[in-house]
Amino acid sequence: MTSTQPSINQALGKRGEDLATQFLESLGYAILDRNWRGSRCELDIVARDGLCLVFCEVKTRSSIHRGYPAEAVTERKLENIRNAALTWLATHRVRHSGMRVDVIGIVLSSSGDVEISHIKGAGQ
Repeated sequence: MTSTQPSINQALGKRGEDLATQFLESLGYAILDRNWRGSRCELDIVARDGLCLVFCEVKTRSSIHRGYPAEAVTERKLENIRNAALTWLATHRVRHSGMRVDVIGIVLSSSGDVEISHIKGAGQ
């Protein structure tokens, strides 16, 4: 494998983010940004739910052997996402009436089954 090829975990994460984007769009969310990187932070998905800005953390696993994906989002991670959201807002002039952090957990089994969980307002 060369350094330009994604690792298995990166490919799993990309697939999960694609599914999360489709899921949010099916709920009527408008996707504003994906995989945004600031100087020391990153956001998986930035979306709009009405006038509310939603900063989504996506966690994808191939099984629940080590727990559900959303369980990997700690309070420290949520704080990092909130800080990244403020950085994103400082560089994007987007009208909004509120903001929240959502966590989307995706389990992609080897049989092809997909399980999606959506936690709105995680850590609030």
